[in-house]
Formats: sequence, structure tokens, C-alpha cells
Amino acid sequence: MRLDKYLKVSRIIKRRTVANEVCDAKHVNVNGRASYDVKEGDVIEITFGQKVTKYQVLNVTEYATKESASSMYKEL
Repeated sequence: MRLDKYLKVSRIIKRRTVANEVCDAKHVNVNGRASYDVKEGDVIEITFGQKVTKYQVLNVTEYATKESASSMYKEL
């Protein structure tokens, strides 16, 4: 799955346009490198200013409800 779509479906970032802008600005790394394909087990690192957050991908699905979105990743 494309990185920007995963960020939106998992609700890590609320809007896909914002997720796409963050990816284009190189503020997101997957397993230490820029990537557009997300698989189970990958570690996503997002930089917002001085704050860095990491998430481990647990599940990749095309659609997720608000309740099930948090089960798609684990915050590290």
C-alpha cells in the first residue's frame, strides 16, 4: 500500500492531502529510508518539527473504521 494512503487509512494523519505533503517533504521514513510501499512489520518514522514519532505496521488493509484503525499500528 502507498505510504500516504496507509497514513490516512490508519488515521495517523487525518487527511490524505496532508499525508501526501508530509511524504513529499521527506518528513516520513520507512525502515530508515524514503519509501512508498508499506508492508506488515515496517517501522514508520514521522518528523514534526523537533518531535519524532515511530509506528510499527501491524496490519495493512484498504479500509478501516474509526475503531479498528488503531489496531493497524503500534506506537513505539
